[in-house]
Amino acid sequence: MYFIELFLDIEIKNAVCDRFNLLENLESSDQHYNLKKEINIQRCLGYDYVRCSLDDFNMPLEKLIAEDTSGIRREEGRAFIDEQNGPIVTWGDFEKYPWPDPDKCPTTSLEWYEKNLPEDMCIIGSGGFAHIAEHLSWLMGYETLCYALFENRDLVKAISDRLIEIYKKMLSRILEFERVKIIWGADDMGFKTGPLISPDDLREFVLSGHKSLAEMSHKAGRPYLLHSCGKLDLIMEDLIEDVITAVNKYGDRVAHLGGIDMDFICRSDEKHIRERVRNTLESCFEGGGYCLGTGNSVANYIPLDNYLTMLDEGRKFIY
Repeated sequence: MYFIELFLDIEIKNAVCDRFNLLENLESSDQHYNLKKEINIQRCLGYDYVRCSLDDFNMPLEKLIAEDTSGIRREEGRAFIDEQNGPIVTWGDFEKYPWPDPDKCPTTSLEWYEKNLPEDMCIIGSGGFAHIAEHLSWLMGYETLCYALFENRDLVKAISDRLIEIYKKMLSRILEFERVKIIWGADDMGFKTGPLISPDDLREFVLSGHKSLAEMSHKAGRPYLLHSCGKLDLIMEDLIEDVITAVNKYGDRVAHLGGIDMDFICRSDEKHIRERVRNTLESCFEGGGYCLGTGNSVANYIPLDNYLTMLDEGRKFIY
């Protein structure tokens, strides 16, 4: 049985460290403390990989802060992208924006993992990477993007082209590391009932970029995974809704990852979580091509015990 998650919120990671005393033999003054901590967390939970990308890669964004009311709350609050305004609204904004240069970003973390990661683990190249649709709306603001798709498409294309260029440079550097065995792009393109912009616009400004990134990954002998929130059957033959339905319909053509609904994990008791995990595994595991995980990521509002129950039931599953 294999487990996989796009990421775990730092609050969940710290709670796992406290629960299982994972920091006992680590020195906080060690320059590689966070990398060693990550290995300890992943191994404890049953993951056979760490996620890693270039260091110090950053795109400044406009964010709003709200109080975090989660069970394991974030003291500084929960950040949201401003939907109405972004740092790039005009051509002048585009020209003065501090676009990151992937060629100047350090690869210190990748280098350390390449030499020190346990032999039974690998690196998934992911993190701050392949956010093409997301950064179009984050950089412009979603409302501004929607107007620009009618009134200023040249600016949308310029941003899209720059993002794809940046991500291709990032990927080229990530692929230099032999222990990177998988590339995982993350790019939310939809919501509950459909894509956030039209299918044609996604094909023009977003999917062409992911196609290029996938081609680069495949040429280097690595699979390219893609995380995207939303119902996206209008742009690809895949139903991102119920993982059992998706596996039954498309399991002979694509692999499926996760699918244990986050709202269900938050609200359910141990008995029902175990039942759903077992039912999902019995329905999805035949023929391979499935890894157990949540339907999105391990957010800090998921009760820790419920998350651990999901993993525990996965460990007990025998096909």
